[in-house]
Amino acid sequence: MGVMPVPTRRVLLAKPRGYCAGVDRAVQTVEKALERYGAPVYVRKQIVHNTHVVRDLEQRGAIFVDEAAEVPEGSVVVFSAHGVAPQVRDEAAQRGLRTIDATCPLVTKVHSEARRFANQGYDILLIGHAGHEEVVGTTGEAPGRIHLVDGPEDSVNVEIPESGKVAWLSQTTLSVDETNETVAALRERFPQLLDPPSDDICYATQNRQAAVKQIAAESDLIIVVGSRNSSNSVRLVEVALDAGAPAAYLVDDASAVEQAWLDEARTIGVTSGASVPEDLVSGVLDRLAESGFSDVTEVEAVPERMVFALPHELRPRPAAEG
Repeated sequence: MGVMPVPTRRVLLAKPRGYCAGVDRAVQTVEKALERYGAPVYVRKQIVHNTHVVRDLEQRGAIFVDEAAEVPEGSVVVFSAHGVAPQVRDEAAQRGLRTIDATCPLVTKVHSEARRFANQGYDILLIGHAGHEEVVGTTGEAPGRIHLVDGPEDSVNVEIPESGKVAWLSQTTLSVDETNETVAALRERFPQLLDPPSDDICYATQNRQAAVKQIAAESDLIIVVGSRNSSNSVRLVEVALDAGAPAAYLVDDASAVEQAWLDEARTIGVTSGASVPEDLVSGVLDRLAESGFSDVTEVEAVPERMVFALPHELRPRPAAEG
């Protein structure tokens, strides 16, 4: 009998992963604002939900605040990628703040859908996570008309007036499969439920979920690089488990990778949330290589080429006429 070959230790690296166009634009917005206006530049809420990115920008002179009221009058303030309610804009204007809006264009799209449905007399069922900044901002567009539905189980709790005009929207960073379940449950209660004109869950969330599904069943465990308050990163852990991964863990960086996870594993899947810089993924790959996982194969689910222009306040100024 020949000797059975020992299975090699390998890494399946999901692609696409990491920064989406909206996050890239938001982080660049703070960097460019610091270059143009000098420190400090104030940022309302975490610009993106990643502890490392926030810490790095703080070191460069960004000051993160919870509300516009904390920003000294006349200062520059950047609104985060997750969007803000209209009252936040009004408050900033009253304080004479110079606002730069880094809201992701795909979140702005959901805001405009909310206004349009509300103006047409619809009650809006907003599928999303209670307290998430994006949900708070969208709800602010039509607070009397928007009812939060936090997952399929919550669909039984929705109460809307008898008039019956009802539409749904969603947070951009949810699980695609779970959102479809929630919509199906809502449609049982409200057969007349109107769909949004286009899918609200953003391309990047969908693509990252598709990529992790491709590697989940082949992996002994999945490591998702991302922060706990990042909705799309937390969803990647859930999607990996649903797609057949025996285990999946969320880590902020390589220091959180536990040796016990690796000891029995042969194949480890790695991906990262949409607000995660690639150097954090590289750090995790280096950590895995130290434990013998040096064979890395990138598995691409969907090509991704989306880029968003910077907010107009920060685009290059036209050269002065000679």
